[in-house]
Amino acid sequence: MTRDAEEKGGKVTESTPKAASTARASYAEKGWFVAPERLGTEALERVRGSVNDISATVRPEVVYEEGTKVVRAVHGCHRYDRTCAELVRHPMLLDLAEELIGGPVYLYQFKVNVKSPREGREWPWHQDYAFWAHEDGMPGSDAVNIAVNLDDVHEVNGPLTVLSGSHTLGLVEEVGEAGGRAGQDWREHVSAKLSHTVSESRVETLVHDFPPEKLLGPAGAVTAFHPSIVHSSSANLSADRRAMLLLTYNSVDNVPTRLSRPEFLVDRDTTPVRRMENALVSAVTTIPFPGVRFASHRSRP
Repeated sequence: MTRDAEEKGGKVTESTPKAASTARASYAEKGWFVAPERLGTEALERVRGSVNDISATVRPEVVYEEGTKVVRAVHGCHRYDRTCAELVRHPMLLDLAEELIGGPVYLYQFKVNVKSPREGREWPWHQDYAFWAHEDGMPGSDAVNIAVNLDDVHEVNGPLTVLSGSHTLGLVEEVGEAGGRAGQDWREHVSAKLSHTVSESRVETLVHDFPPEKLLGPAGAVTAFHPSIVHSSSANLSADRRAMLLLTYNSVDNVPTRLSRPEFLVDRDTTPVRRMENALVSAVTTIPFPGVRFASHRSRP
C-alpha cells in the first residue's frame, strides 16, 4: 500500500511492514479487510461519471432487474472505458490485492452492482468461488475481491453482509449439490435468482460460529473480501442509491481452465496488471489497459 495524497487517490496513509502484516492477518482470520485509505474525491467523481454514462447505454454488459429497465449491474467496464481501465491499475487497489494474494495478479472480473433507490433487489446468500470453480474451472480460491463504495452505504440501502470467517470452510454445498447447476445461462449468475447459493437453513446454522457483519461505510471506502466468504445483500429500501464497484484480481498462477462465459464477465487477458502511479489524475495522460481498444458509450441498436 502506498502513501497517496487525498486529491490523487485516497487518505494520506504511510505504508509500513506492520500495516501490510495487519492486512494479511485480518484477511486470513476474518475473510475481509477494510483498507485504511479511501478513493479520493477526484477519482471517485470520475468513476461515478463513467458508471452513470455506461448505465444509460444499451449493451450486453448492462444487466437489469428482472422485468424492468432498472439497472442491476454493469460488467467489464475496463474493456471499453478509460477511467475504469485506470482504476484497475490504481496503486492503492493493486498493492492491496498483491499483498493479500502474495504475488502478481491479473484482472479476472470487473463489475458494478447498482441498487437503485427502493428498486434495487437483493443478492441471496452465496460464495463467489462457487461460480468461478464450477462455471470457469478456477483451480483454487487464490483471488480477491476489492470493493469500492461509489455511494455511502448504510443499514437500509442494501449493504453487503458477510459471515465473518466463513471462508475457512471452503465451498459450502449440500451433498450432491456441487456443480449441479453449472453451465446455466450466465444471466442466472447476475440476477436475484442465482444458480449457486447457500440455503437459508444452512446460514442459520453458520451464524452461530461465523457472525454476520454489515460492511457499511462512506463513498470511496475500500474493502477486500475472500472469494469463499458466505455473503449476501438485502434489497434497497431507502431513497439512496447504493452502487458498489468490484474488482476481482486473480493470481497469475490460478488461471481458470474452461472459459465459456462472456469475456465481459470473465476476462481472458491474464497479463499481470501494471501499476499506474498517477491513475485517475486528470492532468496525466491515460495509459490504456493491455490489449484493449476503447470504444464510445453510444447505445447499440
